[in-house]
Amino acid sequence: MFTLTVLLTSFLLALALTPLSAALGHRLRLVDQSGGRRSHRGIVPRTGGLALFGAFTLTLLIVLLLPDLLPADVAAQWLPPRNDPNEGRRLLALLVGSVFCAVAGLLDDRFRFSALPQYAIQITAGLIAIAGLIFIKHVNNPFAPGLFFGPEGFPWWIVGPLTIFWFMGMMNTVNFLDGLSGLATGVTALLCAILAVHMLWRAEPPQASVAVLPVALLGAALGFLPANFRGRIFMGSSGSYFLGFALAALGIIGGARLATVLLVLGLPALDVAWLIYSRWRRGVSPGQGGRDHLHFRLLDIGLRERTIVLAYWLFCAVFGALTLFLDDRLYKLIALAGLGLVGLGVLVWAGVPRERN
Repeated sequence: MFTLTVLLTSFLLALALTPLSAALGHRLRLVDQSGGRRSHRGIVPRTGGLALFGAFTLTLLIVLLLPDLLPADVAAQWLPPRNDPNEGRRLLALLVGSVFCAVAGLLDDRFRFSALPQYAIQITAGLIAIAGLIFIKHVNNPFAPGLFFGPEGFPWWIVGPLTIFWFMGMMNTVNFLDGLSGLATGVTALLCAILAVHMLWRAEPPQASVAVLPVALLGAALGFLPANFRGRIFMGSSGSYFLGFALAALGIIGGARLATVLLVLGLPALDVAWLIYSRWRRGVSPGQGGRDHLHFRLLDIGLRERTIVLAYWLFCAVFGALTLFLDDRLYKLIALAGLGLVGLGVLVWAGVPRERN
């Protein structure tokens, strides 16, 4: 019941905040004109990330305040118990990092930062997470029971760079994915739903208190999705930075479910790696905008925008669902390898030159 309340609260907040953020975008002239990389019509505000951030943050603040507002016996019965003494610190880091990313993204929407300031923002976001004990310390060994590097996990000289690389990769993946209406928002909703299912029904013991986080983000994404899918508002950098940071953090907070995140975001992440490699070969900056993203190439081939978006959602949902049914770590590794081969095949096929009529 509590989880459903969190979902509904975040959903309604996003639904209410979306038109407000659109009005703010028009007022601040943070809008996208028709033409360029996007195929939308008219003038569309790119401040939707504020609605996503606002709905998620307000929902979590309400959850934090509830124990003090409710009678002790009611709070004990209704609110899920916290099993980790560091959970509060991680939640604070998540909130602080989200605020930082939303504000930095809004400034990027206003001033159009070059690649170097964007990388600085991503590194800073990773450092905020590390300061709040959100870091990658343990990874399961898929070839044998146990963990890489034993119970102590990775040494600290690996933990820092690995965690920052994870956050940079996720933030760039969501940023690159945000090219078609509803694409990044829908994939985010799918990933949050799968993470919530893992935490509530697959984890032993269930992580009910932590599951509030992906559920709140799921509600925010679903509330924002209708307007975003119809192309009435874009999330902008404030949304892509915030979502990338939040998803990277949730993948760690939820018990280092990195394989789950990679299976859902495997195709978008592979597209980022492909872009970086291909642009490096051509002597082009990896952070430069262009129409060489997979979804844009599919659009140029002649596929309809909504067909591409729905195909992405289906692809991510199928591989994400595998994580709910695959318990063996080796099978998950095989699934990841299969995803890589399928994704690579799609990228190669989409990159074949075609004659235009």
